[in-house]
Amino acid sequence: MPTPDAPDRGARGTARPATDGLRTPAAGGRPARIAVVGGGPGGLYAAALLKRRDPARDVTVWERNAPDDTFGFGVVLSDETLGGMEHADPIVHEALSRDFTRWDDIDVVHRGVRHRSGGHGFAALGRRRLLEILHARCHCLGVRINFRTEAPHPDVLAAGHDLVIAADGVHSTVRAAYAQVFRPQVAEHHCRYLWLAADLAFDAFRFEVAETEHGVMQLHGYPYAPDASTVIVEMREEVWRAAGFDDITPRESVERCAKIFADALGGRPLRSHRPAWTTFRTVVNEHWSHGNVVLLGDAAHTAHFSIGSGTKLAVEDAVALVACLEEQPGIPRALAAYEEERKPVVASTQRAARASLEWFENLRLYLRQPPRQFAFNLLTRSRRVTHDNLRLRDAHFTGAVEREFGCPPGTPPMFTPFRLRGLTLRNRVVVSPMDTYCATDGLPGDFHLVHLGARALGGAGLVMTEMACVSEEGRITPGCAGLYTGRQAEAWRRVTDFVHTRAPGTAIGVQLGHSGRKGSTKRMWEGMDEPLPDGNWPLLAASPLPYRPDGQVPRQLSRAQLTDIREQFAAAAWRAARAGFDLLELHCAHGYLLSGFLSPLTNRRTDAYGGSLERRLRFPLEVFDAVRAVWPAERPMTVRISATDWAEGGTTAEDAVEIARAFAAHGADALDVSTGQVVAEERPEFGRSYQTPFADRIRHEARVPVIAVGAISSWDDVNSLILAGRADLCALARPHLYDPHWTLHAAAEQGYEGPGAGWPAPYRAGSRPPRTGRTDAPRPRLSLGG
Repeated sequence: MPTPDAPDRGARGTARPATDGLRTPAAGGRPARIAVVGGGPGGLYAAALLKRRDPARDVTVWERNAPDDTFGFGVVLSDETLGGMEHADPIVHEALSRDFTRWDDIDVVHRGVRHRSGGHGFAALGRRRLLEILHARCHCLGVRINFRTEAPHPDVLAAGHDLVIAADGVHSTVRAAYAQVFRPQVAEHHCRYLWLAADLAFDAFRFEVAETEHGVMQLHGYPYAPDASTVIVEMREEVWRAAGFDDITPRESVERCAKIFADALGGRPLRSHRPAWTTFRTVVNEHWSHGNVVLLGDAAHTAHFSIGSGTKLAVEDAVALVACLEEQPGIPRALAAYEEERKPVVASTQRAARASLEWFENLRLYLRQPPRQFAFNLLTRSRRVTHDNLRLRDAHFTGAVEREFGCPPGTPPMFTPFRLRGLTLRNRVVVSPMDTYCATDGLPGDFHLVHLGARALGGAGLVMTEMACVSEEGRITPGCAGLYTGRQAEAWRRVTDFVHTRAPGTAIGVQLGHSGRKGSTKRMWEGMDEPLPDGNWPLLAASPLPYRPDGQVPRQLSRAQLTDIREQFAAAAWRAARAGFDLLELHCAHGYLLSGFLSPLTNRRTDAYGGSLERRLRFPLEVFDAVRAVWPAERPMTVRISATDWAEGGTTAEDAVEIARAFAAHGADALDVSTGQVVAEERPEFGRSYQTPFADRIRHEARVPVIAVGAISSWDDVNSLILAGRADLCALARPHLYDPHWTLHAAAEQGYEGPGAGWPAPYRAGSRPPRTGRTDAPRPRLSLGG
């Protein structure tokens, strides 16, 4: 939860000396002379721990501010962090514990309605008090702190010390001095915020939304003393400007914020040490050390204040750095081990912080949600608090959200039904399309029957085929299945009959597509996207651009060829209907033919099918209309899109919303929202559920049902996404490869036995986990005296 990250803390730097060489760390031994640049919590704690471990060390801290200067007011520390601090230095931990303010509840106030969720457990204290404790500890241990003093240039420090710790904050001058090595990336975001305090103690962590004539503003507040609370007021840049905050004094800003949130504050004023509107910066560094210089805390990384990780991460960095210096034989090994240990932890935290940050940036999307669902959505925004986790913390609150959502008693959200046109799915789980490359001449065979049949028996509400190609030339590989002949349709009928007969309640859908410029390649396990060594066929695409530099150059489609391909899609859809599929998905994603028209990176046409987004949409919409015309009216159609190309100049999230609106206007019943695979030079931001924010945005802006996909791996994630209103259905691929009965096992693990997950009669005996060997020992019944 929010903890202040001090802006621009540490040395500004002096004139660069003549020397430009760093001191090479000794191959063995531990640092004896240490310089710490920046006297925030991370730097001070590192200094204290290093001195405590070896009192003979010479440890000096440079802090350009006065001892009582600070930024922000309260600091929140987790139990996990406090546990690490207790082991590292019990004296500091004990001093902190005496000053903590503790509470359990979170209040979310939306449109005048307050909902409280309990069981969270927070501990906070004033930032100034935290610094006082660390100052006292450093003084007691013999650490020198040079207040109101600019640190010497990093080169000078590095040459005269065994180790230099750069804890000088988000605007780190040490990091800037060696930017060519650390390779920092600093991203600014879309909101302005103001760090304030109020002379009252909230009895819960409080989130409150104000819908003003200028736009949405939000308050984050929490107590840090018996009579004081931190208050952060945040809003998007355009709202900030529209409200005139850019045109008034800092003091007037503070007074206006107090009026906007007067109800939350009980009419009390707000105060600030140095009121200044700030834009949050996310800092990422490719490397954290250079010679004997190492980054720590905000100098190395930042995480948005809405998940409260600035001071927490800095303190944890300090513990890890000192531990690695003690454990490893020499400074180079220690700094490498420190980076190896901390980088994955920080990356995970930054992903969660980014999700939380973006949720608040796009808060306006959720204003129409019922207040209780809005509260659940807010609480689970970072994906670290989930449905199951929140139910453990506060079963009453979570149960109320489920009832309002429409979950029958004892029914997890994922097992509620969902209707698309004339098709009602018994649950919200979709087996995502997965290319298997096991067809012969486009003909699906026994493998497809077993593969899809097994997953249909496994309980999912909807099972999707791999992309069925609409022509022989439209295949990706020689092993791709098709729907361009009557014989192929008959083979697919064998699959759909099995699903409908043996797995009643499971629907089966077909995905239709054309490979475009990504065709005539090897099977995935032979070399993904690599050209065939022989037997190639000619490729067609929106523009004559190869997918890979060594790939085949496709021919640009002519008007006549566009017409032919449109008719191929329609003919394949007609065969799909005859084959008995319940749902049809048009593949407009992942750089295949129709996706190639949508992306400005792959569509360079100058005719009516290229240029603006409206023109780039023209051919995919023509194909959609042709397919919809032959597809039975009562059966739903979905469209899979790549909501971003993960490449500069490509499809944006805003474009994706417009694409979704266009397909919905033409009759699409849902959008299957994927990302990327459009250009080979993409740089995806992988992570758990990393594609769901795009589906979430499309659902709320385009007002169309969505299927979320992408690293959704647990039933807890599915429940969380569905109940928060971020998705209507969740598609999972790899989990269903690992476990064809993933959905039924999810039901068993949650103790659910309702209609949303019926076990096939021959499998009912497996609806409970099998017994395992005994792992407990008999408990003694007698105590024998000596």
